[in-house]
Amino acid sequence: MQQLADRPVRHVAALRIALGVFVLAWIFGPYELRSAVPVWLVFLVALGLEVHFFLGALRPELERESRDRGPQAVDRELFGYPEDVEDPFAEELDEEYDEELEPEDPAPFQIVPARRPLWPPLRRFLAGAGLIGVLALVLWFVEARTGWDALSPETRSQATARFSEEASRIAEKSVAIRCDESGSYVGAVQHADGVAIVGGDLAFLTPQRCLDLYRLAFKEEENGSQTGRALAVLAHEAWHLRGVRDEGTTECYALQSGVVLGERLGLSEGTARRLMRQQLTENALHAGGSSDYLVPPDCRDGSRLDLDPNSSRFP
Repeated sequence: MQQLADRPVRHVAALRIALGVFVLAWIFGPYELRSAVPVWLVFLVALGLEVHFFLGALRPELERESRDRGPQAVDRELFGYPEDVEDPFAEELDEEYDEELEPEDPAPFQIVPARRPLWPPLRRFLAGAGLIGVLALVLWFVEARTGWDALSPETRSQATARFSEEASRIAEKSVAIRCDESGSYVGAVQHADGVAIVGGDLAFLTPQRCLDLYRLAFKEEENGSQTGRALAVLAHEAWHLRGVRDEGTTECYALQSGVVLGERLGLSEGTARRLMRQQLTENALHAGGSSDYLVPPDCRDGSRLDLDPNSSRFP
């Protein structure tokens, strides 16, 4: 019985350890994890499980109550068993019965509900809710001091103006790029790094992609595949604003335009091409499970989608 009682406690401890590990991985791990799993959803699930364990611990515990092994009232009425006569074999029969009876046999027991004490499950629930609150506070603290929101409004305005200028070159018209700090358009809502109306003049990028572009353009920091992905996303949305609708074709054009875009933001030509070729290789991984974002088979040198057919370098 004690092992059964300890089982929910072990489950709660395992849940809390898993939550802590996930939050740390979400903060310090790859951006693919942050873009694929909204962290608020993880906190909501964890809180729901804490409530579930708490309510489960409040349910009455079923206890087994020993029954009287002597003649029952109905037996006395039918067979006239004298109440004042002591059965000389009763003790011996009880001993034999105890030896033969299996522990799990419910025959000699009656199940009765027993109220559980409130404080132990309440204490565990408060501890779990406190842990969730602390982890949420740590996440907010880290994001507020290292993310896009940590930049001053003036710096963010200068950065988006630069992004808009570069997107306008690709779209061949004046367009605006906004960073979706509220999360109303991209990220957890669209499960994408950017969104734009085809042929429109406004596009939204996730704050993380804006931060990657800012670090490249203003801090001369290049962070491998994250920088490459940010360049591809900005170019991708710019091509949508230019009027290209098909996602695969748009991505093919974006990876080619990303080379010049990367150079303008501070990369060498060789680095920019390496990053875009890496994005082309990893295109299937960035497709988000939808074949619409996979580049077409003719996204290659000399094909109809080659933006510079006179050059043998692709992208």
